[in-house]
Amino acid sequence: MDRERKGGWVYIMADRYRGTMHVGVTADLAARIFQHREGDGSDFCKRYNLDRLVWAERGDSIEDCIAHEKRIKRWRREWKFDLIERANPDWSDLFEHLN
Repeated sequence: MDRERKGGWVYIMADRYRGTMHVGVTADLAARIFQHREGDGSDFCKRYNLDRLVWAERGDSIEDCIAHEKRIKRWRREWKFDLIERANPDWSDLFEHLN
């Protein structure tokens, strides 16, 4: 019997427009972003005060999301900027729009 697969999210946190970024993956986006904003998400986000969710993409499986996260982490900064700005040109904090 196949176990049910859950989807996930790949996301990018930032401190400001075109500033320091963190690429992450999670099964529960709202909970994970809340952790980052409270300083409990990751040492990197805490150290650089990355509290702005600037990009997120839903994936069908957490395994696919992990693979996508690893790919994005290898990208040049400009490519990440382009990815963010196609969906969020002002680098607005998307956390408030999560359900």
